[in-house]
Amino acid sequence: MKLTIENLKTLGAFTGRPVEREIEWQQGENTFKATVFIRPMGYQTATSDIMAIGGKIDGIAGRIAASICDEEGKPVFTVQDITGEADPDRGPLDGALTISLLLAIQEVNDLGKATSSPKKTNSGVS
Repeated sequence: MKLTIENLKTLGAFTGRPVEREIEWQQGENTFKATVFIRPMGYQTATSDIMAIGGKIDGIAGRIAASICDEEGKPVFTVQDITGEADPDRGPLDGALTISLLLAIQEVNDLGKATSSPKKTNSGVS
């Protein structure tokens, strides 16, 4: 196969449109719900992961910033928004919200992946 845009499109090698998800998190006694759009892992995530490996950005903040977007695929957060560096008075993103976003990111990126069955073991008992 020749590596062309058309062949890659046929193979599904592009991540496509953001996926809509509902998230829920708790802050104190309040429970919040929000609609988020998640960009499937692709170029943005790969570059963010490489920068995290190189120690240039926080890995978790980078993953969230690369994945959470609007309906058009434009980023909602910067890494600094998530870590609190963008506005020290506001501080970092809430922990429960961070976990909820990470779970939604995992859900979108694990969809359609086959899971392998556990390997059968022989106990040695007859």
